[in-house]
Amino acid sequence: MLRRWFCWSLCLGLTSLAFVAQPTFAQDKKPGNWAALNEKDAGEDFQFQGEYTGDLSGDNDVKKLGLQVIALGNGKFAGVAYPGGLPGDGWDKKEKFQGEGQLAGGVVTISNPERGSVEIKDGKAVVSNKDKQVIATLSKVIRKSSTLDKKAPEGAVVLFDGKDAAHWEGGKVSADGLLQEGTTSKDKFENFTLHLEFMLSFMPNARGQGRANSGCYMQGRYETQILDSFGLEGKNNELGGVYSIKDPDLNMAFPPLSWQTYDVEFTAAKFGADGKKTSNGRMTVWLNGVKVQEDIELTHATTASPQKEGPEPGPLHLQNHGNPIRFRNIWVLPKK
Repeated sequence: MLRRWFCWSLCLGLTSLAFVAQPTFAQDKKPGNWAALNEKDAGEDFQFQGEYTGDLSGDNDVKKLGLQVIALGNGKFAGVAYPGGLPGDGWDKKEKFQGEGQLAGGVVTISNPERGSVEIKDGKAVVSNKDKQVIATLSKVIRKSSTLDKKAPEGAVVLFDGKDAAHWEGGKVSADGLLQEGTTSKDKFENFTLHLEFMLSFMPNARGQGRANSGCYMQGRYETQILDSFGLEGKNNELGGVYSIKDPDLNMAFPPLSWQTYDVEFTAAKFGADGKKTSNGRMTVWLNGVKVQEDIELTHATTASPQKEGPEPGPLHLQNHGNPIRFRNIWVLPKK
């Protein structure tokens, strides 16, 4: 079956599940880097964006369908359909379909003359076949990470608990008690377990690396990317990726304005007495409670890392890439 993989930076083409454009909306005057940090400021499009899932009726190879709907500004949308269920909830990582659509009259319509249509309204996505028979009604779901609100264990260094930014160089706390992007921990670590919770801003007009971008650098050296990658392919420069080293095994990105989690097991690189590296560092990463990197080798420091590779311990660095990102419940458990 013909497929065209989805990419933010290119115009979305027709696929086997295509979206038919509705009448063009007036040009949005908001700039590409416009961002919302709460649902009130996000506007109407945000109400349609998200994940939908439900059972298929009739004689189908799969009995369940997952759908991700991504807001692209100006009433435009992209969508990705997953036979079997959403990523991490039934999808077998083989086939998926994507396309583009538009909001008109309070409804987002997804349609293809050969396969049928999907209409999204009031938290429901009604799927019909080409004979206009309803074969599924998908409900909007809001998934939460299994490690959300995870408490720091005994011996952990609590870097941020909402009280202040005392553990951070130049750290700033928002009015609602959240740590802002662009800061480095005063504490330094060698081998450790990390728990980090973050919220991506809603930036529907932005694309690629300009869409809610930050990064979490282990020892200030190795970056696990932070980016609005909801509905994307899952590359090393997207959420769950170890930048320039390895793609995530699965794109487990939730929609922006959701609280998401990184849990990391980090083992530092080793160096000889002459200062030369004798073995690379290693890292296992869970995104939203799902393992997306398993014991990968860190062959080099990230290009933009604030600290070069070396034998000394390093800090946790939360990158400022010009987009507003919020953090909470950050703790590190040192280990031998």
